[in-house]
Amino acid sequence: MADIFVSYARDDKDKVAPLVKALEGQGWSVWWDPEITPGDDFEALISQELGKARSVIVVWTPNSVGSRWVKGEARDAADRGVLAPVRFGDAILPIDFRAIHTTDLDAWMDDQESEAFSSLCKSLSVKMAKTPSAGASPSANNDARPKISICVLPFSNMSGDPEQEYFSDGVTEDIITDLSKVAALSVVSRNTAFSFKGETIDVPQVAEKTKVSHVLEGSVRKAGNRVRITAQLIDASKDAHLWADRFDRDLDDIFALQDEISEAVVAALKLTLLPEEKKALEHRSTTNPDAYKLYLMARQFSVMGNERHQEIIVRLCTRAVELDPAYAQPWATMAIAQWDMHRRSASEEDGRAAAQKAIELDPNLADAHAALGAAYQGIGKYEDGLAACMKAIQIDPSVYEGNRVAGMCSLALGRYDEAIQYFEAASDSVKTEFVAASFAIQCYESKGDAAGEKRAAKKAVERIEKVIAVEPDHGRALGYGAVGLAKLGESDRAKDWIMRGRLVDPDNTILHFNFVCAYVALNEFEMALDLLSEVIDKASPGWLIWLEKDTDLDPIRDEPGFKEIVAKARHKQ
Repeated sequence: MADIFVSYARDDKDKVAPLVKALEGQGWSVWWDPEITPGDDFEALISQELGKARSVIVVWTPNSVGSRWVKGEARDAADRGVLAPVRFGDAILPIDFRAIHTTDLDAWMDDQESEAFSSLCKSLSVKMAKTPSAGASPSANNDARPKISICVLPFSNMSGDPEQEYFSDGVTEDIITDLSKVAALSVVSRNTAFSFKGETIDVPQVAEKTKVSHVLEGSVRKAGNRVRITAQLIDASKDAHLWADRFDRDLDDIFALQDEISEAVVAALKLTLLPEEKKALEHRSTTNPDAYKLYLMARQFSVMGNERHQEIIVRLCTRAVELDPAYAQPWATMAIAQWDMHRRSASEEDGRAAAQKAIELDPNLADAHAALGAAYQGIGKYEDGLAACMKAIQIDPSVYEGNRVAGMCSLALGRYDEAIQYFEAASDSVKTEFVAASFAIQCYESKGDAAGEKRAAKKAVERIEKVIAVEPDHGRALGYGAVGLAKLGESDRAKDWIMRGRLVDPDNTILHFNFVCAYVALNEFEMALDLLSEVIDKASPGWLIWLEKDTDLDPIRDEPGFKEIVAKARHKQ
C-alpha cells in the first residue's frame, strides 16, 4: 500500500515527475508508474492501488480535466475523503470538484520550501491521519490473546449531593481509561458508556446494545475526605456476578484505589497483565488528589456546555495546574475554555499556549491536540486546525472536541461532506450534544440537501429542548435552538426564543450572532442587519474571520448595509 496515489494525464508526465520526486523526498511512498497506459489490461492493478492508497493527488491540468480516467479516480478518492488535488496551467476544474480545496502549483518551481508545496504536504498529512501507515506492523494491542469485551457503566453517585456527580463520573472515566490499557480487553468508549447514564436498563440489554461479554457497574459515596466505592463485574451471557467488592478509603488514596479496582477486574477476567500494561495502569497523570478533584469539577462544567461556566472552568484548571504544573488534562481543558471565551471577546488568551503546554506534557492526550485545533480555528487557520484535530482523532476516534472542531474547519474550507461526518461523529458521541448537531444543519443546507437539513434540525432541536427544560437561561442552547426552529419553519417559537435569550443573557455576543442567523433563516433580513449592527463592535477578530465563512449569512451578504457593517467593525480593530 502506497502513501500517495498520483492520478494524472500521460501528456503531463514531465510536470508530475518533479512533484513525485519531491514527495518521495518527504519520506512518503508514491505510486504513479509512468510506464502504465490505462486500459483493460491494467484496470485491476490501477483500481487495486487506488483503493489501498492512504491519500490521492489528482493533478488537474488542461489535459487531465477532460480525462474520464482522471475524473473517475478523483471521484473515488473524494468519496473516501482522501483527495488532495493540485492544479497546473490555470486548468478549469470539473464542476463537481470546484468546492474541494485545490493547491495551485504553477509557481512552485520544484521548490520544496515553497508555501504551495508546504500547503500540499499539510493536506496530505491530514488525509493520511485517517488511515494506517503503509508499513504498519501489528502493535501490542493486536496480539494473539483472545479479546474479552467490557462496558463500564457510569458509577452511581450515592453521596446524597447532586453536586458530587462530577466525582463519580470522574472515577468511572478513569477506570475506563485504565482498562483500555489492557491489550486483551476491548473496552466500550466513554461516550458510548455514558449514553446509558440515568437510564433504567438491565445488564443483558447493555450487552446486547454494545456487543460486550461483560459489564462493570458500581457506586461512589463521598463524604468529607472519605470515599466508598462498590463495584460489580457481571458476565453478560449468564447475567451472573463474577466479582464484587467494596472499598473504603481516604480521598488521598483515590489513585491507589482505582488501580486496585482495575487490577481486580483484570484478575476476575482471568487475564494476565503484560509488564508494560501493569506499568501503564500504575501511571497517573497526577498524584495530587486536590488537583484531581478540581480537574473533575472543571470537566463536569465543560460537559454542561453553558458559556457562563467558561470562566469557572479556567479558574478551576488554573488552580489545578498550580497544585501540579505537570498535570496535562487541566491544561487542555483550560485551553478549550480560553478559546471559547476569546471568540466572545471575554479573554485575551486564545488557548494556544495552554494547549501547547498540554501537548508538551502528554503528546498522546487527544484533548490537547483538539484544543490546539480549536485555537487555530478561532484565528482562521483552518488547515492547521484540521491537522491538529486529525492528530486528536488518530489518538482517540471518539474525541468530542476533535471531531467538532474538525467539522468547523472543514465547513470553513467548504468541504461539506467531510464536515458532516465530523459533526455527526461528535454529536453521536454525546447524547446531549447540540452544537455539532446544529452545525450539521448548515452543511446539509450548503449542499442543497433539504431532507438532510430537516433531519439534522429535528435532531438538534429535540436535544436543545431537553436542555432548555432544565436550564431555561442556557444561552448557547437558546441561540442554536432559535436557528434550528427557524430552519424547521417554526417561526413563532424561534422568535420567542430570541426574545427570551436577549432578556436572560444580554451580554452574550455569540448568542446574538446566532440570533442574526435565525433572523436570516426567517427571511427577516432587516431585523438581522439591525441586530448585527448592534453587536458587531463586540466581535473578536476570530469571529470576524468566521463571518466570512458562515454560510448562514450568505442570503444577506449583498443586502444594503451588510458590507459596511462588517467593514466598520474591521476598521475599529
